[in-house]
Amino acid sequence: MTRALVVLAALSLVAGVVGVLVNLRGLEFISDGLTHAVFPGIAIGFVWGGRDGLFGGAMVAALFAAVVLTVIVRRSVTSDAAIAIVFTAMFSAGVILVSRQTDYVGQLEQLLFGRLLTVSPTEVVQTVVICAVALLMIGLTLKEEVFRAFDRVGFAAAGYRTLALDLVLNVAIALVVVAASSAVGNLLVLAVLIVPGAVARLITTRLWLLFPIAAGFAALGAWLGLALGFQASVRDGIDLPSGATVVLVLVAGYAVALLLRLAVDGLRRSRVAR
Repeated sequence: MTRALVVLAALSLVAGVVGVLVNLRGLEFISDGLTHAVFPGIAIGFVWGGRDGLFGGAMVAALFAAVVLTVIVRRSVTSDAAIAIVFTAMFSAGVILVSRQTDYVGQLEQLLFGRLLTVSPTEVVQTVVICAVALLMIGLTLKEEVFRAFDRVGFAAAGYRTLALDLVLNVAIALVVVAASSAVGNLLVLAVLIVPGAVARLITTRLWLLFPIAAGFAALGAWLGLALGFQASVRDGIDLPSGATVVLVLVAGYAVALLLRLAVDGLRRSRVAR
C-alpha cells in the first residue's frame, strides 16, 4: 500500500504538469499514439527479462517513439493518419510478442491493466526517477512550452527552435507513459495523463493555477481510487483492480467538474440576460 502511494504521488505530480501542456497544445491524440508505441518495448522487456526488464524495454521504445513522432508531425502532411498507422502496428507487434509466452492471458492482462498493489521496491525507485527526469525537462523549458502553446507563429519568429522543444515535450510524455505503465497499465495511462489537465481547464482560466490544480486533482483522485481498490480487494474480497479504480475516480471527477462548469456558465448567462 505504501509503495503504491509513493508511485501515485510521483505520477500525480508529473502527470499534472505534463498533462496541462498536453491539453494546451491539443496533443491528446499524439499521447494516445505514444501509449501504443511503448507497448512493444514493454512486451520485449517482459519477454526477455520478466518484470525487471519492463522499464528498460519501455524506455527504449518510448525514446524511439518520441523521436519518430516528432519527425512525423513536422514532415508529414497527413500526420494523424501516419501516427495511427505506425503506432497501431507497433501495439499489435507487442501483443504478438506477448502471445508467444505460456501464460499469455495473465501476462497480457498485467501489461495492459497494471498491478498497482504489487509494485516492487525497485519499480518504485525506477518510477520516481523517471518522473523526476520528466519533471526536470519540463521545468527547464516551461516558459518556452507555454509560449509555444499559445503562439506557435510568434514562437518561431522569436528565433526559438520548435523541433527541440517539441522533442522535449514528446519525450516527457513518453516518460510519463513509461512510469505509469507498471502501475495502471498501458491502456489506462492516457487517462492519468489527460484527465487532470482537462479538469484544471474547467476549474480555472488562470494559466499558472492550472498546474497545481491538475497535480492536486490527480493526487486526490489517485488516493481515493487506491483506497477504494484496496478496500474492495484486500478487505472485502472483491476483485477490483486498483489501477482501473483510480482511472474511474479521475473520470468521475472530470464529470463532476464538467457539470459544475456547465451550471456556473448557465447561471452567468441567465444573469446577463436579465
